[in-house]
Amino acid sequence: MTEENPVPAESAPQEIVKSLRDRVIDTLKTCFDPEIPVDIYELGLIYEINLLEGNDIHVKMTLTSPACPVAETLPPEVEQKIRDMADVNNAKVEVTFDPPWEKEMMSDEARLELGMW
Repeated sequence: MTEENPVPAESAPQEIVKSLRDRVIDTLKTCFDPEIPVDIYELGLIYEINLLEGNDIHVKMTLTSPACPVAETLPPEVEQKIRDMADVNNAKVEVTFDPPWEKEMMSDEARLELGMW
């Protein structure tokens, strides 16, 4: 009986695995303010993404205004979507208005989408 040699690691196919931070960003890009057809990440509403010990995620975000109609529903939705991700233990979203959101915080992609050039 002969023993098969395993494939050396250096010649095994390399699968590109996104970092947890990149996957959090991908998840954030699935969250929208229903009045604006651009995701919250491209709108510039995400101020910080912190990966903590034990794969806990803390996100600091803002809203377009304190009177935003989705102020009560959007942050919990974002928190739940992150919490539901594979490899995430827990998620916490903190809403801040310091600094206040400004249109200049949007990505070029968002400005183009909204015709704000």
